[in-house]
Amino acid sequence: MISVWAPHANSVRLRRLTPACVPISEHDLAPAPHDDGWWSVDVAMAEGERYGFLLDGGDDLRPDPRSRRQPRGVHGPSALFDASRFEWADEGWTGRRLAGAVIYELHVGTFTPEGTLDALIGRLDHLVRLGVTHVELLPVNAFSGTWNWGYDGVLWYAVHEAYGGPAGYQRFVDAAHQRGLAVIQDVVYNHLGPSGNYLPEFGPYLRDGEHTSWGQSVNLDEPAVREYIIENALMWLRDFHVDGLRLDAVHALHDEQTPHILRQLSERVDALSAQLDRPLSLIAESDLNDPTLILPRDAGGYGLTAQWSDDWHHAAHVALTGETAGYYADFAASDALVKVSEHGFFHDGTFSSFRGRPHGSPLPTDVPAWRLVTFAQDHDQIGNRAAGDRLTASLSRGRLEVAAVLTLTAPGTPMLFMGEEWGATTPWQFFTSHLEPELARATAEGRIGEFAQMGWDPAQVPDPQDPETFDRSHLDWREPETPEHAGLLDLYRRLIALRRRSPDLTDPDQTRTHAAVLTPDAAPGARAFRIDRGQTSVLVNLTAGDVEFDVDESDAVLLETSSSRAGEGTIVVAPEAAVILERRR
Repeated sequence: MISVWAPHANSVRLRRLTPACVPISEHDLAPAPHDDGWWSVDVAMAEGERYGFLLDGGDDLRPDPRSRRQPRGVHGPSALFDASRFEWADEGWTGRRLAGAVIYELHVGTFTPEGTLDALIGRLDHLVRLGVTHVELLPVNAFSGTWNWGYDGVLWYAVHEAYGGPAGYQRFVDAAHQRGLAVIQDVVYNHLGPSGNYLPEFGPYLRDGEHTSWGQSVNLDEPAVREYIIENALMWLRDFHVDGLRLDAVHALHDEQTPHILRQLSERVDALSAQLDRPLSLIAESDLNDPTLILPRDAGGYGLTAQWSDDWHHAAHVALTGETAGYYADFAASDALVKVSEHGFFHDGTFSSFRGRPHGSPLPTDVPAWRLVTFAQDHDQIGNRAAGDRLTASLSRGRLEVAAVLTLTAPGTPMLFMGEEWGATTPWQFFTSHLEPELARATAEGRIGEFAQMGWDPAQVPDPQDPETFDRSHLDWREPETPEHAGLLDLYRRLIALRRRSPDLTDPDQTRTHAAVLTPDAAPGARAFRIDRGQTSVLVNLTAGDVEFDVDESDAVLLETSSSRAGEGTIVVAPEAAVILERRR
């Protein structure tokens, strides 16, 4: 049975084709008797067979909105893919909870020279040795062109063919599970890309006249569209054995229905988790600072597992770099890092100068700290800089080491961005490969114009359509083998191992973290901090001189990035260095 939801169509025909796209036969679909926009035809089709739909008597073939495979890209015919045919070897996999996790975010197309899921499998042992627990992939859904960040996807059910398609994705998840690694998939439900989006020809997938920052708003007033989203989420978790989803920019999901789409999604995912008998996580990216997302449903929340904390990133970034332009301005406050360490959100009803209004709500103290995902670098915060420069481009070796300490001792769930662990020098820039010349030109001109307004020389802003921009963004796997980078990699490994064995560093109780700034009058980027997590203390010196910290006689050094000097009841931390202590009485 072949079915499609197409309430905008007056007639629907199925066209079957050879792999070379030569038509074989055509079949008329009949509308459902209850007139809900569904059409179907009883036709037996073989695995891998190509097909598409013709709407209203036209001859322009359209891919299946729920296509599982697009061998010729999003403008070509779909191919039948049966996920149940794969022979999984992860029968013993019981999943991983997010509590106590360390997440590693990566982009399939630039993580390896080959840019495929099979090549990624060959690098999984590196992640195992590093000590991370969850691998988070940027979106892999089908998009127009060959390379892209993935946020311009238009066929959410299909895996980008150049990465290896759905079969390659199954091989990757199976291999990750065999190594004890959980998989989180980044999914985008708030907009569709500008090229290859044929969904509006089928039905009211988008709202007329309502836009997000990236395109027309998804029509969450339509029950079938809501189900399209929820079924897609369940597909990744059920058919591809994925362990969690990162939900892109949920603040752009304009939903006035009850229940909210996020609550509805969490209910369905929790039901699937019970059925599969393994934990399934939903992690929201949100700039709302709204605890509702992660509060339990019986407490009026949506019941999501966790949410990203941009506030923690901004506070750490300012402390490390001293940058205070744009949305970093508020985080120049001397207590910014202190506040996010103790309370999760910096803006919890306070005035946001970037937004020009009060922003956020307090995070209740009984919310476990691990429900906030915290990071010093990620794809957005690097890639949305004009040159796509990492912290490596501007920080000293000492400050890179402090960044590692702050990230991996933070109360939240730490996340690393690919290559961060060895101080990768390759940039990660914004790249696209739009096929339409006018779209390619508009994308490049828009990017250059955006940064020109900030004072950037247009010649210094990479053209996202230039293949060299994509090539530059690949990791250089020769780097971690060199002494300069191997030392930083070893520090990340030791920090992750320390986090795993120290109960204080994974303690979910927010109230047991106490922080202070020792140099409140110093400029941003030139301060010293003390962060106490139970019996474990993190001492950070980002000043230009030695800083003396009071310590207990029983304190033992667990890790230091530069040699410290112990005195009577004190310890002296060198400039641009950090020390981790444990009280042993």
